[in-house]
Amino acid sequence: MPQIFTASADTRLRAIALILAAGILGGGMFIGGYMNSTYTTRIGWVQNQPVPFSHEHHVGGLGIDCRYCHTAVETSARAGLPPTHICMTCHSQIWTGAPALEPVRQSLASDKPLEWNRVARVPDYVFFNHSIHINRGVPCVECHGRVDQMPLMMQAKPFQMQWCLDCHRDPAPHLRPPDQVTRLDWTQWEADKDHEVYGKLMVKAFGIEPKHLDSCNICHR
Repeated sequence: MPQIFTASADTRLRAIALILAAGILGGGMFIGGYMNSTYTTRIGWVQNQPVPFSHEHHVGGLGIDCRYCHTAVETSARAGLPPTHICMTCHSQIWTGAPALEPVRQSLASDKPLEWNRVARVPDYVFFNHSIHINRGVPCVECHGRVDQMPLMMQAKPFQMQWCLDCHRDPAPHLRPPDQVTRLDWTQWEADKDHEVYGKLMVKAFGIEPKHLDSCNICHR
């Protein structure tokens, strides 16, 4: 009976199998790296804005509370973006002729709101309610990072499903006194182990059930 396969056929088969395995492994590593890259998570990315607003100056330097500009954060699903009249509360008296603030003055004169570009954004198919988080003591810094150290606003956290689930499954370490949610520096609090006890007590006090927070319809409605 004549030989069907050549002597090198087995070697070629092994080489093809090895190449396929390496391709699958490499593809998986590439996809995993891509999903965790800043290109996907947008961490550290800055959005162009109509006015170069500095949180470092306004929040870190002047001590303006987050709720002064984001007026709906305690009562609404959306935190709200600052309307022109809030900016002009101060800038009708200071820096009145600054070129950088010309869009603000034009907005007031034309009665057309400034079109701020949202930095922290979840996908359209995800429902997120600011008020419930704020009223349960999840501080702004937990999701938005140290905005008081950002000359230009950038995304600080990945806003990916796993990141949200990590908090929902173990909320206690992320809870703070609700009357201090706009505080940004929690270094001393985190160094004090008493905060671990506080979080567990608040989970009970607010009736937070982590097993219910793991439900799909909490975020996908």
